[in-house]
Amino acid sequence: MKPIDLDEGIRRIVAQDPRYPSDAYLFVQEAIQFTQRALGRHKSEQKHVAAKELLDGIRDCALRLFGPMAPTVFDEWGIHTCEDFGEIVFNMIDNNLATKTQSDSRDDFKGGYSFEEVFRKPYLPSNSPASNPRPNPHPAQTGA
Repeated sequence: MKPIDLDEGIRRIVAQDPRYPSDAYLFVQEAIQFTQRALGRHKSEQKHVAAKELLDGIRDCALRLFGPMAPTVFDEWGIHTCEDFGEIVFNMIDNNLATKTQSDSRDDFKGGYSFEEVFRKPYLPSNSPASNPRPNPHPAQTGA
């Protein structure tokens, strides 16, 4: 069987399922490779990463590539939950751009993490007293 060209495969997927643009698929492919490297599987026979591992890799890769812009990028791509990543991954699997084991399913991506918690909250200003000192409501009186 002839290897499938990634760009051509993604064009086919987007034509069949236009929910996510090609850039979202390219990012997920990059995140898969990022995760394989992070787990030391890029050189081994066993390159498979489970959904939980991939979601962690997607998070780390996105924060590294996009920083505080990750939520904006994902919103632009129509990605709002971890389940969206599962849809992208399984579209790739269905088009021979990724593989799965017998036990892998779309449900593995449900409830992975809150985008608010991992992509927005780390960049919000801290509400700690040290970073937001309040004026003293009773300044010391000076006088005679």
